Amino acid sequence: MKVRFLLAALLMLGTPLLAVANPSACKKTVYLTLDTGNMRDAIPIAEFLKSRNIRATFFLANEKAFQGGHALDAGWADYWRERAKEGHVFGSHTLRHGRIYADGAVSPQQVSYRPQFGEQAGERLSLSSAQFCEELKSVSKVFQSYTGQALSGIWRAPGGKLSDAALISARQCGFTHVGWSDTGFLGDELDSKRFPNSMLINKALKGVRNGDILLAHLGIWSRQEHFLPAFREIVAGLQDKGFCFATLKEHPDYAGIL
Repeated sequence: MKVRFLLAALLMLGTPLLAVANPSACKKTVYLTLDTGNMRDAIPIAEFLKSRNIRATFFLANEKAFQGGHALDAGWADYWRERAKEGHVFGSHTLRHGRIYADGAVSPQQVSYRPQFGEQAGERLSLSSAQFCEELKSVSKVFQSYTGQALSGIWRAPGGKLSDAALISARQCGFTHVGWSDTGFLGDELDSKRFPNSMLINKALKGVRNGDILLAHLGIWSRQEHFLPAFREIVAGLQDKGFCFATLKEHPDYAGIL
């Protein structure tokens, strides 16, 4: 009777039930990372993480946003400012969200790079080490202008596509690459006809392991079925299974550099 009364009172007050969820005691740890994507779900994801008391690691690129503009425009300044205040961690996803090729550069010291957005979008470029570093550091400059803090020294290549030249160039300007775990790929980039939300939820809740780096986006253009409900169910389900969520600052491979 007391439980029924408490639930009714919470509903009357408009308190989200997720905020009062009581997951099992923490037994394992995973590291949630979120790439910008089209920002469609940026606000509801942030609200959901706050309700579950979860800190994540965001990788930022100036990608085209669903409502117009781009993810690092001044219109998103308040959003990034609030996430910084909440204690999340932030890395670079390259300014123009460019694909990196393992071959085709003019020399092994140059990065073969095709920007998806911004100047020279769609062109395949050969960037010097300094030019590629600027692709990473420019994100940090914008982020710092909004939040007063620089990015952490981590980056993620769009699509996870890498070259030795990109890795070396990034290290020279203070950025260490972070990928994701095979079992931590949550699948929001996949074709929803072949991989519906129900399948991705089942896969994650059965497959995610202790220590996994999880990957999702703040919105995806190509997926027809909205992934946000699945994201919520996966995260809540993992907490209920005894998983804790931590940022990459707590990850044993990156704690010493962040």
